[in-house]
Amino acid sequence: MKAAIRPHHQRAIYNLVNEYQNDSRFEALIIGGSVAKGCARADSDIDFMIVANDSEFEKRNQKDDLFINRTDLTDYSNGFVDGKIIDMSYLNMVDKKGNEPTRAAFDGAFLAFSKIQGLEGLIKSIRRYPEELREDKLKSFYAMSFIQNWLMNEAERHNNLYTKSRAASQLVLFTGRLILAHNRVFFPYHKWFYEYLGRCHEKPEGLMDLMNTLLREPNAKHAKALFQTIKDFKAWGVSDIQAFSWFMEKVEWGWMRNEATLEDW
Repeated sequence: MKAAIRPHHQRAIYNLVNEYQNDSRFEALIIGGSVAKGCARADSDIDFMIVANDSEFEKRNQKDDLFINRTDLTDYSNGFVDGKIIDMSYLNMVDKKGNEPTRAAFDGAFLAFSKIQGLEGLIKSIRRYPEELREDKLKSFYAMSFIQNWLMNEAERHNNLYTKSRAASQLVLFTGRLILAHNRVFFPYHKWFYEYLGRCHEKPEGLMDLMNTLLREPNAKHAKALFQTIKDFKAWGVSDIQAFSWFMEKVEWGWMRNEATLEDW
């Protein structure tokens, strides 16, 4: 179900449709961002993707002209519309191999207009959580959480402020991604990370409080408390030695297979 949209945001969407619907260069308008996700503020902008035909996309791509940012289509203070020009090749590629943040950009997204048959089904397919990859994601995110907890102890032992800060943020990230995957929720990249984590029904009690405590005071005690609550939440099927082996193979040796970093999954 589409999220409720404030009247002034709806007027901006109507203006976008009126501006581009009859333009033969453009084939569809997809509304996304906070308005589509149901977490917009009154002053939020309108994020959108507009699908250009092949010739228009190629022309703009050669000129690095793939963004639309306009204030004249809104009637509220500091309002603007912020769009990316894409083509069908991009959408098909996202459906085939898009990473989680890219797919999450389509969460709640809806068509303001479309001249493309089957586009709504393609967007629905992009939003499908890849069940076939879930088990590997769960084990990977747990292993990375284990490693970051271990790293925090090493950082504290050497009084290394940078590594403590890094281990804290990475531990928060991957314990959070573990819970997102457990709930079959895409990682929406960092801006909406806490928003989506808060929406997850199945998670340890007080998880986000433990995360915030660790971020404010990065130390081994707080890292252990966060990791332990994840470890006790369920059996993840990864032993300590398996976590170390996973890190060596997937992170330290990943470059040999040209693999994307775990943050880009």
